This record gives sequence, structure tokens and C-alpha cells, in this order.
Amino acid sequence: MSQQYTVEQYLAIDRGSEDRHWYLDGEIYAMSGESGEHGDITVNCVVSLGSQLKGKPCRARSKDTKVRSGPTLKAGETTRFLFSYPDIVVACGEPKYLDAHTDVILNPTAIVEVLSPSTEAFDRGEKFNRYQTWNPTLTDYLLVSQDSPQVEHFVRQKDGTWCYSRHTGLDSKVVIASIGCTLKLAEIYDRVSLEESQGKPDPETIDE
Repeated sequence: MSQQYTVEQYLAIDRGSEDRHWYLDGEIYAMSGESGEHGDITVNCVVSLGSQLKGKPCRARSKDTKVRSGPTLKAGETTRFLFSYPDIVVACGEPKYLDAHTDVILNPTAIVEVLSPSTEAFDRGEKFNRYQTWNPTLTDYLLVSQDSPQVEHFVRQKDGTWCYSRHTGLDSKVVIASIGCTLKLAEIYDRVSLEESQGKPDPETIDE
């Protein structure tokens, strides 16, 4: 069985390291590097969103901002959480932080993940499940392919259900009404080779 870490231990390890790590229910995982396509798509999205959010009450963060997803802890519980590093997170209003380090956001409005072979199943599955369950401020979740011009958009409805739409082709666009932005696929994939990217090994659990 892998060593179990408390949230406090995880935060100390992650904040004291040059590398980034995500946390799931007591286990710490080192984040793998990104492909060129992944990096280009992420930056293109950040540029587009950042320019559209100027003067608005929402702000975009990328790469080094964590999001906490978890319940109110019971006495003695210190591990039941997900701490993730979204490729892009948008928070509206004043950001609410876990603590004075201001590196963990508690009130995400929109999250964008650029899919990778080693993380796609988690992004679609357990990670999104945690976001839906424990991040009530989240209204939009976008999954961006790095192999083809495609963006999948999940939108939280007033009754708590989620509406799904898929946008394909460079002529398509995705409207994110909650933050007043539109992502054009032609801009997302600017200068990106859409040939199938090579997979990366799965992240390794830290053993210390």
C-alpha cells in the first residue's frame, strides 16, 4: 500500500518542490511534462481568455494555481481531498483562497483541461466527478483535444444537471456564457500540428 499523506503534508511537499504534484485521498502524484501541442493549445486559450476578460470581474490563471475539491472534514479526517492543477481556471469575483499562500482556489467558475493520453481518463472521470460534487461555483468544464480540432463543453444547469455539447472543426466556436467569453477553435489550434501526439507514461506516486 502506498504511503498516505495528510493535506498538510501534501501542501508542504508541493510548495517546497520545483515540480508540481496533485493529490487524491492521501496519495501524491508527480505531474508529467507536456507535449508541444499541449503547451501551444494551453497558451492559445490563455491568450484568448485573458484578452476577453480585461475589465471584467473574472480572471484566468494557468499552470501554477491549484483547485481544492473535497467535503467538510470530520474529526480526525485529513486526507479526503483532490488538489488538482487545471490547465486553466477562471474565477469570478474576488478569488477565495485556501490560505495566505494564495495558490489554492476555492471558487472556480470555469476550468479548461487540454487532454493528454496519460490523464484523459482521469479528466473525464474521477476528476470531473469531484469537481461536480465539491465545487458548487463551477459552471463550465471544457475538455480540449490536442489531436484534432475538438472541444467538449459541460455546462451546469440551474437544477444541478450538466448539459453537454461537442464542437469540432476549425470554423467552430465555444460560447462560455458564465464568463462572457468565446473560444474560437481556429485560435485555439493556431500553429498546432494536429497529427496524433505520442502518449506519455502515467504519473508516478511519490515514495518517500
